Amino acid sequence: MKKLYPDATAALEGILRDGMLIAAGGFGLCGIPERLLDAIQASGVKGLTFASNNAGIDNEGIGKLLRTKQVAKMISSYVGENKEFERQYLSGELEVEFCPQGTLAERLRAGGAGIPGFYTKTGVGTQVAEGKEVKSFGGEDYILEQGIFADLAIIKGWKADESGNLIFRKTSRNFNHPAATAGKICVAEVEEIVPVGSLDGDAIHLPGIYVNRLILGAPYDKKIEQRTTRPRDGRKREAA
Repeated sequence: MKKLYPDATAALEGILRDGMLIAAGGFGLCGIPERLLDAIQASGVKGLTFASNNAGIDNEGIGKLLRTKQVAKMISSYVGENKEFERQYLSGELEVEFCPQGTLAERLRAGGAGIPGFYTKTGVGTQVAEGKEVKSFGGEDYILEQGIFADLAIIKGWKADESGNLIFRKTSRNFNHPAATAGKICVAEVEEIVPVGSLDGDAIHLPGIYVNRLILGAPYDKKIEQRTTRPRDGRKREAA
């Protein structure tokens, strides 16, 4: 099976359509599939639902698609730093399904494992539980959460071989692994592609069986979500 594609547009050709449910890896600006999100924006598809921890920041990550009104619904844990996300939600332009972070990760993992639902104590007695089935186990209440079965998963990795075996780098693994398994089709972008057999089998985080299409996304610019600085030591001494 051909897995290597020349760019993000080619890798998404024949897959994208209006109204899709897309599982996207990343946390803030860490480990987000930048090239694939840009290609989705350029395609003009609309009415999309994204299952993602958040929506990046204004004009970065999924935030770009919010600006162009291509997203109809977010399944997310965090609005955070994205003012456009916040504005659209508060004005009723965007449907948001808030989901506790650990529950979101488990919903994605469950979808990847073919599990349609599971019970969790997280959210019991809060707005998260509204409209959901409640069941008692051992004298305590749990709510039923549904697994996420996405039409498409888009993820970002560090290094992959030509068959799609993939390694994430440190915290950029975040939601990328569970998102990858939850999609009927998974398209990955990575910083480096090496020949088959180059990777230590014990070091592989995501087996190539989960990756349908693969692109080289490098080079990347290192974007910082919040830049915080402090005076140099010399300035501190002068101030003192």
